Amino acid sequence: MLKPTALHTLRERRRKADRRYGARLLAAAALAAVAAVAFGLLLTLVEGQWRPLRHLDTSAARDLHAYALRHPGWTDVLHLLSDRIWDPVTLRAAVAVLTGWLLYRRAWRLAAWAAVTAVAGGLVGLLVKIVVERARPALQDPVAHAAGYSFPSGHAMTATTSFAVFILVLAPLVPRAWRIACWCVAVFSILGVGFTRVALGVHWFSDVLGGWLLGVAVVALTAWAFEAWRADAGRRRTPVSQGLEPELGEAEPEPGPPAR
Repeated sequence: MLKPTALHTLRERRRKADRRYGARLLAAAALAAVAAVAFGLLLTLVEGQWRPLRHLDTSAARDLHAYALRHPGWTDVLHLLSDRIWDPVTLRAAVAVLTGWLLYRRAWRLAAWAAVTAVAGGLVGLLVKIVVERARPALQDPVAHAAGYSFPSGHAMTATTSFAVFILVLAPLVPRAWRIACWCVAVFSILGVGFTRVALGVHWFSDVLGGWLLGVAVVALTAWAFEAWRADAGRRRTPVSQGLEPELGEAEPEPGPPAR
């Protein structure tokens, strides 16, 4: 039996862990709400053709397009990044491979979270495109072409959800000293995707911003649901820097001798 002092210390640790866990859930819900509200406001401004936003969109598209026309080598780099490395098909395939690996590791719920986040992001983005029906930039001597509607940017949204999945799943497997570098690579990639789409003249800046916001909202909501499941399952509380399921980084037990 635990001594009174030890029991008090244990209860205090649990209370602190519960408070941290509650704060984490609240932060996820608040992030989703802020992103959703910001996206709704942006959509209202886009639909209402708010003059300052329209001026920002047109000036960014015009200036970046003029630079791309003058520098063909730069344009080739943008195509490589946008159409090969950061292409939605490439990123979704990478998430599918990651999901398969999670299934192999028998991390069933984490695999389901990764798949649901990727699929939900794609479906929500497509639905909004169909509802808004915004035309893409029409530039003279375009350096790139893209089919479909413009708002929100599917590239930007897919990059946001995909790199969030990579970070939140693989964080437990990355040494602590390298985690900040991984976050920096993810943020750089997400921002870089948006820049390439505007620089190639296939999206307005507000399209890219909408993709980022909608992607953040989807990830925050699915992560909040996953964390709520962990609470119901009695899993230990951990900071977000350790990923959604820190147990993934724990060594798998070696098989013991066969039972007699």
